[in-house]
Amino acid sequence: METIKTTLAENFGGIAQQAVGEEHQWSLEQCPDLSGKVAVVTGGSEGIGYGCTHTLLSHNIAKLYILSMSKDIVDQALDAIKEEMGAEAAGKVKWLQCDLSDWSKTGELAFEIAKENDRLDILINNAGRGIMTRQLAANGIDLHMAINHMGHVVLTSHLLPLMKKTAEAGNTVRIVNLGSNAHQGAPSDVKFESVEELNKDYGPNAQYGRTKLAVMLHARYLADHLSSKYPKILANATHPGFVETRQSSEHILEAFPLGGYAMKYGMAPFKKSQFEGAISTMYAATTTEKTGQYICPPAIPEPGSEMSQDKELGERLMKLTREVVMEKTRADSKEKGCPFQDY
Repeated sequence: METIKTTLAENFGGIAQQAVGEEHQWSLEQCPDLSGKVAVVTGGSEGIGYGCTHTLLSHNIAKLYILSMSKDIVDQALDAIKEEMGAEAAGKVKWLQCDLSDWSKTGELAFEIAKENDRLDILINNAGRGIMTRQLAANGIDLHMAINHMGHVVLTSHLLPLMKKTAEAGNTVRIVNLGSNAHQGAPSDVKFESVEELNKDYGPNAQYGRTKLAVMLHARYLADHLSSKYPKILANATHPGFVETRQSSEHILEAFPLGGYAMKYGMAPFKKSQFEGAISTMYAATTTEKTGQYICPPAIPEPGSEMSQDKELGERLMKLTREVVMEKTRADSKEKGCPFQDY
């Protein structure tokens, strides 16, 4: 019975989230005051990302960078913020147009953020390609991996000097990677050993699940290598649950033109709102004192799959990530490769 209650709380909204014990309860209202702090949220203009953006602003974040593709969607988000929280809150937001599959541009934007600030307290790696068919990015790498995992690794690595500086000044820095229980659907033969393997077409669900496995391994890799040297930098992965977003109501139709309607309409009554979907991520971004965890809603640490705990697999993933990113960005780095430091 307790397992059922936990599953309901982790995945569905409304009263289901109250099913677990008090020690695992947490709400957005419990978010601490964030005055003076600086945050970056990828995909922060819609869905779960907007739930995070709204919460950060409503708890007095000093400056917030949103990295996303569409100016129209950002403008809509800023209009909503202005209407609800006023022009001052909206004025704290700076939007940077970013295609995370363009690693050179992603690195440049990270350096731009670093030049403008003397601290970075929160990095939420939220943006991602959902359950869709396999495509290749312009650099020839599977688009799911190029965006969901590698783009965020590039962003994180280029922001690390600023985050280290923030931690050295005595502040707690929190990195959050948006994982998912969909990581359990990653192919069992994943080894992260070659570009050929990265570009293999596993099908929409497995393609997506593999990237969620990767972002969880990345968070645990940072916890092992970075938090050990900088204990005030915490790196965790989160599961948002089943949330009403464009991924679950529009993008799913690209992969499943008919079956996707079951998720769009049939599951609609059970989906979380964007704010309910942001709870575990905001807990990890503002409150937890732990590192290397996989946090499910509301604030439940779970082990994740055996593959997500495989340190050797994580090391291979990050080795391959370094090699691929440096090779693909070499021409933009005067034959020296991307200035890539992953911890």
